[in-house]
Amino acid sequence: MDATTTPGPSAVNTSLDIGIGGMTCASCVMRVEKALKKVPGVQEASVNLATESARVVFLPDEQMQARVRRAVRDAGYEPRAADALMLATEASPWAGFAPVAIGLALSLPLAAPMVAGWLGFHLMLPALWQFVLATPVQFVLGARFYRAGWHALKSLSGNMDLLVAIGTTAGWALSVWLWLSAPAASMVHLYFEGSAIVITLVLMGKWLEARAKRQTTSAIRALHALRPATAHLLVGGAQTDVPVEEVLLGDLLVVKPGEGIPVDGVVTEGVTQVDESMLTGESLPVTKHVGALLTGGAINAEGRIVMRVRAVGSATVLSQIIRLVEDAQAAKAPIQRLVDRVSAVFVPVVLVLALATCVGWWLTGHSFELALINAVAVLVIACPCALGLATPAAIMAGTGVAAQNGILIKDAQALELAHKVDTVAFDKTGTLTVGRPVLAQGLVPGGADGELLPDALLQLAASLQSGSEHPLARAVVDAANERKLALLPPSAVSAVPGRGTQGLVQGRHVLIGSLRWMQELGVDLSAVTDASAAWQSQGSTVSALAERSEAAPGAVPVLRALLAFADQPKPGAVQALSALRARGLRLVMLSGDNQGAAEAMARRLGLRSEDGEVLAEVLPGDKAAKVLALKQGGHTVLMVGDGVNDAPALAAADVGMAMANPDGGGTDVAMHAAGITLMRGDPMLVSAALDISARTVAKIRQNLFWAFFYNAAGIPLAALGYLDPVFAGAAMAMSSVSVMANALLLRRWKP
Repeated sequence: MDATTTPGPSAVNTSLDIGIGGMTCASCVMRVEKALKKVPGVQEASVNLATESARVVFLPDEQMQARVRRAVRDAGYEPRAADALMLATEASPWAGFAPVAIGLALSLPLAAPMVAGWLGFHLMLPALWQFVLATPVQFVLGARFYRAGWHALKSLSGNMDLLVAIGTTAGWALSVWLWLSAPAASMVHLYFEGSAIVITLVLMGKWLEARAKRQTTSAIRALHALRPATAHLLVGGAQTDVPVEEVLLGDLLVVKPGEGIPVDGVVTEGVTQVDESMLTGESLPVTKHVGALLTGGAINAEGRIVMRVRAVGSATVLSQIIRLVEDAQAAKAPIQRLVDRVSAVFVPVVLVLALATCVGWWLTGHSFELALINAVAVLVIACPCALGLATPAAIMAGTGVAAQNGILIKDAQALELAHKVDTVAFDKTGTLTVGRPVLAQGLVPGGADGELLPDALLQLAASLQSGSEHPLARAVVDAANERKLALLPPSAVSAVPGRGTQGLVQGRHVLIGSLRWMQELGVDLSAVTDASAAWQSQGSTVSALAERSEAAPGAVPVLRALLAFADQPKPGAVQALSALRARGLRLVMLSGDNQGAAEAMARRLGLRSEDGEVLAEVLPGDKAAKVLALKQGGHTVLMVGDGVNDAPALAAADVGMAMANPDGGGTDVAMHAAGITLMRGDPMLVSAALDISARTVAKIRQNLFWAFFYNAAGIPLAALGYLDPVFAGAAMAMSSVSVMANALLLRRWKP
């Protein structure tokens, strides 16, 4: 069992995950939930048939884990570790097949005469042999149905096991009575084969279902497998292998080529390529230099590196990803409430229908044997296995494949709502744009607008700012590196807070900074006034490069160049917006820029301001109000953002979608406020997330349709005598297998 604390309305609630063995259908889910909710202190309980687990939220209590386990056991089920199903996945694909194999070995001789009869041959095993073969199947292999059915009866409820136990016992008992009451040496038709084959088919169906469940958890297993067991700890130059659980914040770790990165950290030595595909869905390796962030679970593809630990245990990104996926798979989708309501009355209704079938056939002049066999067929085909699996199986498969492609769906409600979205609101900076400035334009006094900044001046500016971490300084240095310009060593460099930087580059006194600073220094800007005004109206940040004559230290600096810095659309942003528009969605961009600057960026992105797709001059605190206004207009709104100031808007939207940014700043806050998190900053993932949401909901609806269809069609056919118990058992077993198989088709999805 795993316990975590979560904020509650009046106190700190504790969340407990527990595995539950022995559940077979939707009725079992209802029974366990009812039992858990009766435990004093339990605030909420949600049981998932596909994961064979429950999540219980309760007020802090030292004995609550024991009480929860006792409640599960008293309800007739087995309390297990929360990861019991996960551990079971390591077993052979044939694990648990032994009872099925024994059932087949005992049942096939009973079925052979029936098959031979269809082919025109008349064979019949002696009654004693039929009894000897069928009885172990009925009471040894079928003992699980009696145990679970008895617990259901004690709690005045019903489940699949009760239906199977009653139906097959009736068939077996009828056969024994016919055998013992028949005249000596007479040939009487018995129904041992029906009961034995039904039990064997149900066992086979449950075994196939268990195999499918193991496949639906493959995404979680793959994430767990990314965690290395040991780390190479570096202390005083000596390397020691320690368990990952013993790694502390601030430790230095060595990561060799081909190894998994043990925990989150920062590169302090070396350069390498890192494969983050299992975490972000990005197929190409990412280059990591000194200072770059590393995520635990990624694979070091090339060089030896040294990293400093910045997060361990549950604080690592991998642990948070696993927790989010597990939360989504443990949660119930709103559509599941319909299934819960049906399941609450399903078994009692089926028992009444079976009794009515038996009485109806008998009163219309048919033999009691035929009446009982038809009633057994009703009991067997009506088992609500598929109903309980329809929704959670699809959610597990959908959220799992989404996580493998860098899309984390935090809860089932977000999954179900996302496909209904008709309006997508984007934060501009960091979501649709790169979020960091680049040197977009340069102008020499007297030059033409749009010309490139001469190499000599760019080299001068980049050399001065080569030691600065200011975003504008890095943009200048990056521009020089792109042109492969050699940076010259600066000296006597000093920063003027809020204004700029000055220093010496090969004896030249160079200054670079804001236009206000240049005006304070008396620099003549008249030749570039029009260009600077035009650039600023488009949202660019404008700086000036000036030089002071060393011969006259007090002289007024002379303007050398004007530099314009601007954010850029993210690669793929234009295509992403086009894809969303093609889906028939309304697009809105929220920006804090002035109207002119916001519209300039919108044009580059393909957004139409004349259609109301640009909301400019929106303060961070007002984003949520804009989202609420869109909702009040009758729209289902998806909000996409990446930072701390987007969290209120993400929470206000019908569906919040947080987009991870490269430096991780603010992403954690946005992730907690959002129902969906995109693990890489690719706008194309927005459309992909909506697509997997729509496909998953479609699978849920298909599964529920088939689950209801099996019962809606099968029960009348069985009641009217068109299905014997053997066919009913096969149909019932295949109903749950087909539901699981249909859900597993989602694993083939690619964005």
